[in-house]
Parts: sequence; structure tokens; C-alpha cells
Amino acid sequence: MRAGAPPTPRTAAGRDPLRTPRALTIAGSDSGGGAGVQADLKAFARCGVHGMTAITAITAQSTTGVSAIHTVPPEIVLAQVRAVVEDIGVDAVKVGMLGTAQTVAAVALAIDELPAGTPVVVDPVMVAESGARLLERGAQQALIEQILPRATVLTPNLPEARVLADLRSAEPDAAPPVTQQGDAQEDEEAEALARAVLALGPGAVVLTGGHRARAADLFLDAAGDGTVVAIEGERHGDGAAHGSGCTHSAVLAAQLALGRTPLEAATIARAMAGAAIAEGLRDIGAGAGPVDVLGLARMRSG
Repeated sequence: MRAGAPPTPRTAAGRDPLRTPRALTIAGSDSGGGAGVQADLKAFARCGVHGMTAITAITAQSTTGVSAIHTVPPEIVLAQVRAVVEDIGVDAVKVGMLGTAQTVAAVALAIDELPAGTPVVVDPVMVAESGARLLERGAQQALIEQILPRATVLTPNLPEARVLADLRSAEPDAAPPVTQQGDAQEDEEAEALARAVLALGPGAVVLTGGHRARAADLFLDAAGDGTVVAIEGERHGDGAAHGSGCTHSAVLAAQLALGRTPLEAATIARAMAGAAIAEGLRDIGAGAGPVDVLGLARMRSG
């Protein structure tokens, strides 16, 4: 396992550097503004990318939890994607909350209709930080079979990877405790999970480190030599982390839209998501405060 190299500027082949890059998020709406499409749009903007949305579900959500979910009909999800891709175009896609097997099937079709080579980042959202289930249990297999093989980069956290890889018969917890294994044992499990999830079909896997004692993300590319790359970063235990996973995957997608390689994009995403947690809005709401990828305090003082 080696450490990730710092990212370098890169322009995608065939992309006009004077044209605004475009990224599409296919995900649920968080009425509290901390996660979901709201977090994704902020992350896209922070990266200098125009954001578009295809909303899969409307959640009544605050910093303390999810009180209601209304799923959007699958045909409307597909229509949203088609509308923006036909008129505006797309340079990268981020997939988040899907909710149902029917929505999974619609999004799989939408991905197949994208222009050839469009990178797709999949955040396999299953459970909200507050504990609410955001993916029906019956849809988990559909996600594995229909979405993961279409992903350019998959970004599970540790409990999500355990469920996807079926290495442990456990449901993903909302906020599982940091594991108390030894460093070597923890690294061994994480590497095994990254390899097992990669075998499900994505082009690359970023196993995020937020639920491990060592807060490093692990990157593994199917096109590489099998080496797991550790993307190191600080842990901000006193930060506000609501929406951190959404922000990470959205930044990664935005960086792919800008033409960076998956490893470069993952390295930038780790740094920006970590900073967004460190600068998170602790004064917002009574529960877990949202991350702040835009730097609102600096914007006010400037």
C-alpha cells in the first residue's frame, strides 16, 4: 500500500478549457440543506463546475433526522436526466440516494444513455447519518447488479463496503463507532473490503476512512497493478460532518468533470471533504451540523 501523490492540473482530452464543465447529481433532496443534492450542488460550485440535478426522492430532513420520504416516480427521474443531458450536456455524474429497485433500474438506463466515456461516481447511500434507511433492503441487490458495474468510481464507507461485499452479515449503521482493532488488523480488513467491492464491477473504489481509526481513504483501480493507495488526511473529531459523504463524492465527480484522473480526483476530494468537516457549521440545528465546503464564515468576513 502506498501513499497518494498530490494532484496535478489536467484538462480532459477533447474538452474545451473555455467551456464551463457540467456535473449532474442523481440523488435525494435534503430539506435541511446539509446532504443530498443540496450538498452536491455546493460542492460542484466550490470546484467551479455547473451543477444539475435529477432528484430521486424528497426527504423531510433536519440535522436531527429524517421524518418522511417521498420517492419520485422512476420515469420522472429518467426524464430529468434526459432533459439536462440533451440540452446542457454532462461531463460527469454523481449517483447518491436511489431508494427503490425501480429507481435503480431507471438510473441504470439513464447511465447507459449518457455520452460514451462519461465518468460516473457512485456513493452507495443506504442509511442516513441519523439512522433512517435511504435504500430499501430489497433494492440492495439491484444496486450491486445494475449500478456498481456501471460506476467509474465507487465511494463506500466501511459499513457500506461490508454490506456490499457481504463479508459481514450486518446492516450498515448510521454512525458506527471507530473500530478498536489494531492498526494492522484494521488495514488488512479495509484492503480486503476494497478488493472485494472492486470485484463487483466498478472501475475504481475509494473506501473512505471516516469510520476507521486511521482516517485514510483507500484507492484501488481495476486498471492498475493491484496496489492499494492510501490517501491520508486528518481526522476532525470536533467538526460537523453531516453531508460529508455526499460532499466527498460530489467533489470527486466535479474533479473528473475537470479532467483529472480518478486518483487525482480522489486525493482532492479527501482534502476538500476533510476541510469541509473541520469548518462545519456547528451552530446550525440541534443535531449533527452540516459540513461547509464553501467557507461561509470567510465569505462573510471578506
